Amino acid sequence: MKSIEMVKGAKKLVDDCARVRAGENVLIITDTMGPLNIAETLSMVCKERGAEPVIMIMSPLPVGGNDPPPPVAEAMVKAQVIFTVLSQGIFHSPSRVRAGKAGARGISISQFEEDMIRGAIEADFIEAKKLGEKLGGALRKAKEARITTPAGTNLTLDLKGRGEGEKGVLVFTNIAHRPGEFGIMILEVAISPNVGTAQGVIVCDANITFFRPGLTPKEPIRAVVKDGMITEITGGKEARMLAESLAALGDPMVYNVAELGIGYNPKAKMTGRQNQDKGVYGTCHIGAGSNITWGGKIKAATHFDFLMYAPKIELDGVVILENYKFYL
Repeated sequence: MKSIEMVKGAKKLVDDCARVRAGENVLIITDTMGPLNIAETLSMVCKERGAEPVIMIMSPLPVGGNDPPPPVAEAMVKAQVIFTVLSQGIFHSPSRVRAGKAGARGISISQFEEDMIRGAIEADFIEAKKLGEKLGGALRKAKEARITTPAGTNLTLDLKGRGEGEKGVLVFTNIAHRPGEFGIMILEVAISPNVGTAQGVIVCDANITFFRPGLTPKEPIRAVVKDGMITEITGGKEARMLAESLAALGDPMVYNVAELGIGYNPKAKMTGRQNQDKGVYGTCHIGAGSNITWGGKIKAATHFDFLMYAPKIELDGVVILENYKFYL
């Protein structure tokens, strides 16, 4: 039964999400910790459609957002369609950005495992796109965002001018029908604040994506933000692990507040894996590290997210999300 469901999910990704066509060259990237059978199932379905799939297997990346090895990066630029089935995602990597500029389109299903053939992947992606576009429109017009949560988050972000241009706001729809488009099963809308402007406190009570496959903190992680940078991380064991791991990277820009992301996948559930958790309907996350995915200039050693339950989000003083309900 599981193999049948896996084929069903692969067909949805190949046909509905990426619209793979006969004659196209398809690159399927996985790693030695990723489920090879998922990559093989995608390859089989692509072959049935008359496409030319190639599977590349690499070593797992140490953290998400890093570039893959040069042979993989080079293959990405030459591919027409890319599926990533990785234990650590490369969506925020410079290589993925270059591949999009070269005309590749793709779907990111990183941190996807066999037991996830139900959940986020069952969403009606075409129908959900309508809400995603409304959220994107609201963020494009906003000059300031304020995020508060019952756990204690109280953060303001300066968005002036950030909604302008193609990369100012990203609406992840898991639909990649045109060259340069990259879908992601998470279903989120994301914007990057102006560098150096975020102020306040982030309290992560849902998940922290820095660790694989993700970590639900037993005690909320509290991050103080001043002038766009995380200046202090406190809490329990998980907070100490995060602080030590970030310090070990030796890159001060990993503390840059890089993103406000809002999830809108009605089928996603908190599982400890980012490709489900970041898209949970009515939740939000604050990303740190690289912001080049949104047309910014900061390339940090990683990109990771603080996930939060029950956020209240105000744009220019108007509530657009509260108690898991959108007001658009």
